[in-house]
Amino acid sequence: MQGTTVGPARRWWRKAAAVLAGTPLLAGLVQLPTAPGAEAAASATGSRTVDVSINSLTPVVPAEDDTITITGRVSNDGKSAVDGARVGLRVGQTPLSSRGAIGIVAKRKGFSAAEDGRAVDGEHTVKLGELRAGASREFSLTLPAEDLDLGDAGVYQLGVALSGRTAGQYDQVLGIERTFLPWQPGEAREPTKIGYLWPLVSTPHLTARTGSDQQQTPQFRDDSLAAELAPGGRLQQLVALGKDLPVTWVVDPDLLVSVEMMTKEYEIREPDGSVTKGEGQAVARQWMSDLLTAVEGRELVTLPFADPDLASLAHRGTKVSGSIGHLKTATDLAVKTGETIFGRKPRADFAWPVNGAVDTSVIDVATSAGARNVITRGDSLRGEDEPPYTTSAVRPIGGGITALAADTRLSTAFQGDMTGAENSTLAVQEFLAHTLMVNREAPGRERSLVVAPQRRPTAHQARAMAEALEGLRAGGWTQPQELRDAIQEKPDPRAATRVPGVRSYPEALRKQELPTRAFEDVQRTQNALNGFTVILSEPDRVITPFGNAILREMSTAWRGEPRAAEAYRESVEDYLAGLTQEVKLIEKAQKKLTLSGRSGTIPVTVQNNLLQGVEDLKLVLRSSSPHRLDPGEPQSVEIGSGHSQTVKFDTTANANGLVWVEAQLYTEDGRPYGAPMSFKVNVTEITSTVMLVIAGGVLLLVLAGIRMYTQRKRAAAREADEPAGGAGTAEDEPETAGTTGTTGTTGNASAENPGGPEDAEGTGQDAPADPAPADGEDTAGAEAPGKRGAGGTEAGPEKSEAPDPGERVER
Repeated sequence: MQGTTVGPARRWWRKAAAVLAGTPLLAGLVQLPTAPGAEAAASATGSRTVDVSINSLTPVVPAEDDTITITGRVSNDGKSAVDGARVGLRVGQTPLSSRGAIGIVAKRKGFSAAEDGRAVDGEHTVKLGELRAGASREFSLTLPAEDLDLGDAGVYQLGVALSGRTAGQYDQVLGIERTFLPWQPGEAREPTKIGYLWPLVSTPHLTARTGSDQQQTPQFRDDSLAAELAPGGRLQQLVALGKDLPVTWVVDPDLLVSVEMMTKEYEIREPDGSVTKGEGQAVARQWMSDLLTAVEGRELVTLPFADPDLASLAHRGTKVSGSIGHLKTATDLAVKTGETIFGRKPRADFAWPVNGAVDTSVIDVATSAGARNVITRGDSLRGEDEPPYTTSAVRPIGGGITALAADTRLSTAFQGDMTGAENSTLAVQEFLAHTLMVNREAPGRERSLVVAPQRRPTAHQARAMAEALEGLRAGGWTQPQELRDAIQEKPDPRAATRVPGVRSYPEALRKQELPTRAFEDVQRTQNALNGFTVILSEPDRVITPFGNAILREMSTAWRGEPRAAEAYRESVEDYLAGLTQEVKLIEKAQKKLTLSGRSGTIPVTVQNNLLQGVEDLKLVLRSSSPHRLDPGEPQSVEIGSGHSQTVKFDTTANANGLVWVEAQLYTEDGRPYGAPMSFKVNVTEITSTVMLVIAGGVLLLVLAGIRMYTQRKRAAAREADEPAGGAGTAEDEPETAGTTGTTGTTGNASAENPGGPEDAEGTGQDAPADPAPADGEDTAGAEAPGKRGAGGTEAGPEKSEAPDPGERVER
């Protein structure tokens, strides 16, 4: 509620009243020993009874002919009503002398007549009447800037105070809120150059999962990115506000990739594992279009892809081999992404550690991927004799590396909660006050400052930042500067340039770092990815989503979110493991094979359930007793998507017995792929005794043939000498029986019936070449001994399908 304004009075009476009002107070200054004592006294008099908030001050940088409007709210936190409540202004007698003085005023609580300046005359006081306990009232106060009677240019403290009476008390100031009024009448001095970073950085949104379609529909962790891109969202506000501001855009390319993915079909993976269709395409397209327009012709700086945590890498990642190499990958990918999205190459030679905090190890890691400039903060560097004024940002720190030390107070000005109008208004005025103080604290000395705000400002913080930058434009004491020009400025020889040691890194930030275990997880996933993609016919379909996800695992966004970070790493590793296991050896239905004879064929089936083919794999069989069973040479494996391949091994048996055989897939570089498979082979080779019996039988046949031939020749000679006719002698009968008996023996000894011809059953045509397997055994292909092919070699086995699904067994 707006109060009424006291009637006008003459300027002379106003000034006289101010002097008279201040006289007794000035006389009491000698009795105020210290500031804390004064604060305690103020508190005792009830100067904190009423909470005063300033919700707006316009214009933020008033000119001499402007009208100043201040709005706000007062709340009675006391136990009794305030009578005669009125809101008035108090202004400092002279400009503040330093940036340190600004900080002191900003922190001061309670009212101090000695420190809160003179009261502006009653003409500009707003009467509120009675303010009951617990009640709140709004106010609006307007006055011409000239009525403040400000003198020289500089930063003035401006207080909004509520005065009145409580029960049993005299009229006094019951509450006050302070802010700052930058005052620059006439022409400003040589402007201070300011480079302001405008960050477009988000959290990891994409998972490693993609759809099975040709477009590889991406899956998002949630739909929070769509909310950030929608009107009023954080990222939408950053682009909308930044397009008209003189800033340097600092972009995480992972955000660009995520938004680009969202412009097309995408899916959202819910916490329960279900998948829903995303609907943020429209806001994603609009945001990307607005961004391209906003950055046209402006300086672009890209962070490494997914904004890896440089300090975590330096302090924890260096303990895990291979971790630092990811930074180079992220930097190269950032440049490529920037060129693709913006159509021009962004600058990738700036490293920006979290909060600009550095030590020697952070500098080493930050510059290991090609960055030659490190954005630090003024409170991170050390110096021996720092000057009493603000020095320029550029600092050579050795090794050809340049540090841009961002101004600490300006960079942290909007880190608090800017949701309420009070906080944002005070932050804007304090920011402007510091910039004007820098311009005036060292006359004749040009300075170049850099402001590096928080990485992920909220929408409210972004609006406050934009208001402050608009105020700088109106003030005229600063001049925008891009980072490429800031690094070319002449360094101040008195500026701090020493990078502190590792132990000096802020403990609060160190506690937020990724643990060493995180980098072990990252490297384990990377190794698994390397071993998987070498067998794929289209490796890029896997390398891209998983490679990007691995980089996201090292993001600065995980600071303070250890559980979420671990869950993300586990999801990536588990999904990759699942894909890897889609190429596997099929377990045999029967764990024991029987190999009859000296040689045979062992089949092993490899299955590929992936959506692309696999190649460059070798299948190797290893025998537990190579002297007993030689499983044969390794076989190449190449399988189309969704298919299986049965690989056949020509094996040789040298002795009887049970042999364990292990099947294992290997990549082309000799790394094992997947889990091995083991099975038993029972070798039942024909013995030497059986071979002697067979040889003896053959010899008997030969001898019998010779004898028959001799006898027939003699018989023919006798027939020529004797009369024709007559039957053969009884001597012929044994030869005929012997021939018949020898023929029945040939080739009829079975592998599992190694006795002589007398033990064989049936004729040679009915005896099986291989015995049937025992119950519970599979049968490997075998060649029957005694059968020879052309040229005296053993004939190969005939092929037939075994009853086991997915296997072909040669017999």
